[in-house]
Amino acid sequence: MLNIPIWNRVLIWGVVVIGLALAMPNLFYDRVERHNDAVALIEETGATTDALEADRAGWPEFLPGTLVNLGLDLRGGAHLLAEVRVEDVYEQRMDALWPEVRDALRLERDVVGTIRRQEAPAGELRVQISQPEGMAAAVAAVRAVAQPVVSLTGIAQSTLDVRGENDVLIVTLSAAEQQATNDRTMQQSVEIVRRRVDEVGTREPTIQRQGDRRILIQVPGIGSAEELKLLIGTTARLTFHPVVGRAGSADEVPGSRQMVLPSLDEEGVYYILEQTPVVTGDDLVDAQPAFDAQTGQPSVTFRFNPNGARAFGEYTAANVGAPFAIVLDDEVISAPTIRQAITGGSGQITGNFTVQQSTDLAVLLRAGALPAEMTFLEERTIGPELGADSIAAGEIAALVAFAAVLVFMVLSYGLFGIFASVALILNVGLIFGILSLIGATLTLPGIAGIVLTIGMAVDANVLVFERIREELKTAKGPARAIELGYSRALSAIIDANLTTFIIAVILFTLGSGPVRGFSVTLGIGIMTSVFTAIYVTRLLIVTWFDRRRPKTIEV
Repeated sequence: MLNIPIWNRVLIWGVVVIGLALAMPNLFYDRVERHNDAVALIEETGATTDALEADRAGWPEFLPGTLVNLGLDLRGGAHLLAEVRVEDVYEQRMDALWPEVRDALRLERDVVGTIRRQEAPAGELRVQISQPEGMAAAVAAVRAVAQPVVSLTGIAQSTLDVRGENDVLIVTLSAAEQQATNDRTMQQSVEIVRRRVDEVGTREPTIQRQGDRRILIQVPGIGSAEELKLLIGTTARLTFHPVVGRAGSADEVPGSRQMVLPSLDEEGVYYILEQTPVVTGDDLVDAQPAFDAQTGQPSVTFRFNPNGARAFGEYTAANVGAPFAIVLDDEVISAPTIRQAITGGSGQITGNFTVQQSTDLAVLLRAGALPAEMTFLEERTIGPELGADSIAAGEIAALVAFAAVLVFMVLSYGLFGIFASVALILNVGLIFGILSLIGATLTLPGIAGIVLTIGMAVDANVLVFERIREELKTAKGPARAIELGYSRALSAIIDANLTTFIIAVILFTLGSGPVRGFSVTLGIGIMTSVFTAIYVTRLLIVTWFDRRRPKTIEV
């Protein structure tokens, strides 16, 4: 009656062996981590050293090398909460819209007269027309420039709101376009922050949007929050502007649509530039650190996409002999004179860079410019010592829970309790095996989920064993009692664990950060607990029963 097919037994033990094999590298965490880092570095650079070879040889290649990643609270690192100033994007959009609006109004010059751009609050474009009676035609012309909003919620709505007040035409982004712009800006900011963090090889960072305008950034293993701010806080906005002239100081008042910026290399030198750039860093497709062929100094080479290359080539061809400025984050890196048309779509940025500065600048440019400035609202540095204390505390909690459950099961159910205890040990190994396989990040709440799982793992066994006890009271033989105990307790086991698993899914879907870490380990623990209770414990009992063939059993 107690019959488990051979293929079923092989499959059960195969799953257990694979899970334990995947979990095994975590017992040698430092050695495997050094091995993985050495292999990745050798593959990336193509070069090797004795130290790298020693680290690579520290773990056999034929064994699994996947690890459970340690979160910020266990490894130490930096935590930042940043707010994105999306209003900056509105201002940039209006500035970029001006040439198109100007051309549209010039086509209606007979009706609107002469036009002149006025100073306006951020996010607004104001244009004065000399013939106020032509305001209706001006509004219609600018509305024709607008496009449909590109978003699921703004379908069939215009990107621009256009209205006239006396002789001034006012253009702003519509509410639907502002919302779509906010979403795009946040998505772009999250992606660029992720690229910048990934470029320096940090482990399993947590970068996610919180609310409408905030980004949570947690990077384990990095030295400090200040170091992380320097990495991601630089806007790295590269622009190319026509040079109007030089200014005597930063206080000099420029003309309309002009700005005064300081020189990065020359002390006390300021340039007057056209405010609207010719080309921006958004058109860059690559940036790499290099050395200037003439001076041998560190530099950064860059390459434009086709649109940027065309605009840059047309401008330089039309302005041979005129200076233009390369501006990075509101500082003029250099202001060379255009000797000839630059049509190749590539160039070089030179300055008083060190090798590290040129490398960092290339990383920032390659990752892309942040679309808007970020303000850091919260910052924390968690030392590795605190992470080690958290790991030690989690280990103690897990061991105490583990020991208490083992003692309870053995005292309550004797030999069957020992079988359940073995299954519980295998259960914990399977949890770490799955966490390693999916590359999950373990946090302190995740350890809490594992500890909770240890306590819940024996529930299924308790249901089965109590059911076997009941069946033994009806004078059925031990084999029949064991079979009925498992079959009749199955529905209760599935119901109890399914409801808990649904809660874990809800926590993962609606939660963030620590809540998700808890739900992941809880959900995985529920699945492994059901597997070990229904299959592993039963296989142990059936194997023992086949060998001993006892006339009676005590549970």
